[in-house]
Amino acid sequence: MSVKSIKDRMSGNEAVAYAIRQVNPDVMPAFPITPSTEIPQMVSTFVANGQVDTEFIPVESEHSAMSAAIGAEAAGARTMTATSSAGLALMWEELLLAASNRLPIVLTLVNRTLSGPININCDHTDGMGARDTGWIQIYSEDNQEAYDNYIQAFPIAEDSRVHLPVMICQDGFITSHAVQNIELLPDDAVKGFVGTYEPEEFLLNPGKPVAVGPYSVSNYAMEARRAQEEAMENAREVILEVAKRYEELSGRKYSFFEEYRTEDADYIMLIMGSAAGTAKEAVDRMREAGRKVGVIKLRVFRPFPEEALAEALKNCKAVAVMDRCESYNGCSGPLGSEVTAALFRSKVQIEAVNYIYGLAGRDFTVEHTEAVFDELRGLVEEGKEVRQHTYIGLRE
Repeated sequence: MSVKSIKDRMSGNEAVAYAIRQVNPDVMPAFPITPSTEIPQMVSTFVANGQVDTEFIPVESEHSAMSAAIGAEAAGARTMTATSSAGLALMWEELLLAASNRLPIVLTLVNRTLSGPININCDHTDGMGARDTGWIQIYSEDNQEAYDNYIQAFPIAEDSRVHLPVMICQDGFITSHAVQNIELLPDDAVKGFVGTYEPEEFLLNPGKPVAVGPYSVSNYAMEARRAQEEAMENAREVILEVAKRYEELSGRKYSFFEEYRTEDADYIMLIMGSAAGTAKEAVDRMREAGRKVGVIKLRVFRPFPEEALAEALKNCKAVAVMDRCESYNGCSGPLGSEVTAALFRSKVQIEAVNYIYGLAGRDFTVEHTEAVFDELRGLVEEGKEVRQHTYIGLRE
């Protein structure tokens, strides 16, 4: 039975800060960086007003923020932080340590392009740059999803089958600063859902001393990496279990991805983040004109839902794989590489075309979406050549 929601209007940053207040983590180290600065600012206000008993730690850099988060989590405290762009890059060394030490830290990442050239607007350069650090990554389309995903992050990260850190991602300015209608859960419902953190091993347990992050000789390091990979694989099941519980609580359904009007679609656009809303609007318009098109909005990027995606795509004729990030591998963006590998391994023989869009805040419109679907139709039905790795909206 779902609980009665509280209707409000909030930006994405406000929604995440509200969720942080409800979860009331033990520790939050943070350093400000646009466009995530509002989140620690709001949490520090909650602390000052006595609305939470979180230990807020202002630090001298993002590297220090993640270092402090690692120390706090290792000591047995439920810990989170927030950052964007170059802040995540400055955490790079510590991101890998957090994951390899199996610490269930939650980080809210407000996606912003990673310089250079210097720019503060949205793309997925920062999150994609950290895709192989061992963190679970969940992306949000809008403010509601940013709120919902954040609440789900803690029971995913802290599950004994997982014990991995989680990034909850939302698009900078587009989601983080735009105000939308939102449905919030009551405080007691959130507290009951996330529960009390009960770490199995922690530094401040006097009866059972442990070492965190010791030097690992060659005889053990490879096994540790494999254990991390198994935890990431386990996370698939846990993500679905937590989503099911959250649906029962909130009435809102989540999975690895959302399928929008794909049941009979000949052509599908696979996309992440806020641009999914634009793609859905285009699909609605094209459906009215009798076009069989649909959208798959990828929510969980790590662990990558390879088999489920291939299954969802197998009956269409062509898919446009949309990357809001460049991989500089000479042939595709990071999502383009992973989706085509998934299709190949599952022996799904459909056309797949990779597009780069929205870099550094470049507009992505309904008309752009329609043009992509037109290219897919031309490729399949008329044999027209379509260039891979095309930049949408590029000034030639």
